[in-house]
Amino acid sequence: MINETKDSLANHEIVTLAVYLLGGDTQRIDAEDIAVKANELAPQRFTWRKYPNQINLEAVRKRLWDARTSKKGGYLIGSDNAGWSLTPNGILFARGKQVLLNKLNLARKPLTTKERNLIRRERERLLTCTAFDKYLSGDADKISTQEAESFFRVDAYVTGDARTEKILRTKNRFGEDPELGSLIKLLETKLAKGD
Repeated sequence: MINETKDSLANHEIVTLAVYLLGGDTQRIDAEDIAVKANELAPQRFTWRKYPNQINLEAVRKRLWDARTSKKGGYLIGSDNAGWSLTPNGILFARGKQVLLNKLNLARKPLTTKERNLIRRERERLLTCTAFDKYLSGDADKISTQEAESFFRVDAYVTGDARTEKILRTKNRFGEDPELGSLIKLLETKLAKGD
């Protein structure tokens, strides 16, 4: 096993871990919050040379954009204005570094009661969708595009990154759920094919 440390991580990987630790698997995270967390993870890696107590936000932003590219793993989705969240690749990467994160004694930001309730209500909504009913009864092939879109709360007017993000948010929250996980994969594939 490789004896990995935070020093062996590239800067785009550190900002990806910062997004993960701030809850970027289920919500968009502001670049400034990411900058602060990245500086906690790797002190002075993202600071000015002349003013080492000041975080260089532009250096962090550049690494966020790097982490978005497929060449650097395609770990993130988002923008400086809208905020940043993890892709499935980003979640796999971050979870793969969990041992390192534990060694550094870093914990993910705990969910508030409001966030836990929101996730519980969203799961209940998904379990009562027509798509889930058809899936349970063995009629997954009869799920319409509209029913799949309703499951993810998207429609023909939600396009591009906004559409991708809504689908990713559901996948990130419930992709490992024993009741919803396989349906989410099925519906994501259905929408990607444009059935």
